[in-house]
Amino acid sequence: MNQGTTMGKINYGVDAPNVIRYLIFFGILLIVLVLIFPVVKMGGAEVDTRGFIWSGLCCVVTGCLMLFYSLKGKYYHRDRMLGMINWEGDEQVLDVGTGLGLLMIGAAKKLTTGKSVGIDVWNETDLSHNNQDNAMKNATLEGVAAKVEVLNENAMKMSFADETFDVVLSNLCIHNIYDKPGRLQACLEIDRVLKKGGTAVISDFRHIQEYKYNFTNMGLDTKIMGANYLMAFPPLNVLVVSKK
Repeated sequence: MNQGTTMGKINYGVDAPNVIRYLIFFGILLIVLVLIFPVVKMGGAEVDTRGFIWSGLCCVVTGCLMLFYSLKGKYYHRDRMLGMINWEGDEQVLDVGTGLGLLMIGAAKKLTTGKSVGIDVWNETDLSHNNQDNAMKNATLEGVAAKVEVLNENAMKMSFADETFDVVLSNLCIHNIYDKPGRLQACLEIDRVLKKGGTAVISDFRHIQEYKYNFTNMGLDTKIMGANYLMAFPPLNVLVVSKK
């Protein structure tokens, strides 16, 4: 048997699976209820519910767009982020919030003598099938297991030495830290482990201006790249951070 048959298929999961499920389910339910009960009597008054059909449609469309990103768009977005690095092949790379390894593995494919490290705390509400073993399985199936390392690490308190990495990547991770001081601490850690002359590429659907403010205050050069509204939903801005 070939490797893909014995180990299963490459699977980078569905982002925010419960959110997608609830949006589509409740959207369809609302549409059906409006079609069955276009007018509802409340006491002596009649309430026209047909306007709520647009709310239901909005939920369904939003859920479908998020699903499209998980199944197709995130691969384009990964390539866009990786394309912002001038690869030499010997880089030490860190992917913060690696999940099932999409960015970590994509970076590893750019390397010859370098190494790509992925860290996460493995929350399955953020990504389906999200765990350390599945990330490593994907690396094996993609043929880069020898060039990657997957670790259980918190973005706010990394174990790496100062200035360990030439490149730091992160997509849809830092917003999961719900308090502002915690997000600042994650930015400080990224700055700490990034080498002088290194580049960080950080993508998120919110707080991107906050991240920019944090890194600018640390003395790093920052530039926000606009979102691609066709391939990523919710739209994802990209922050490029350079440590001169």
